[in-house]
Amino acid sequence: MHKERNFQEDPRYRQANKEALIGIAIFILNIIWWYVFAYGLGSGPPEDYSYICGFPAWFFWSVIVNYVIFSFLIWGAVSFFFKDMPLETKDKEVEKHNCQEEN
Repeated sequence: MHKERNFQEDPRYRQANKEALIGIAIFILNIIWWYVFAYGLGSGPPEDYSYICGFPAWFFWSVIVNYVIFSFLIWGAVSFFFKDMPLETKDKEVEKHNCQEEN
């Protein structure tokens, strides 16, 4: 009694999954970067901190540099790996095309 279905996966799912994995990877890298610099450089007593541009080194590297690097990383990921895709289903696209032909 098993009905066989003629199911075809929408190719947009593959692209959406790829984009989601890229986003998760960037997020995890961001957290690792922040943790290493914030806790690695900031774990000692404040008297031993070194300063860059008036900020403690741990803050400069974990917040300021992190923001700049990951802003460019996200820009690059969106520019080179993400695709602009229509959100309409193929049926709606065909219906829309047919309506335009009638007019």
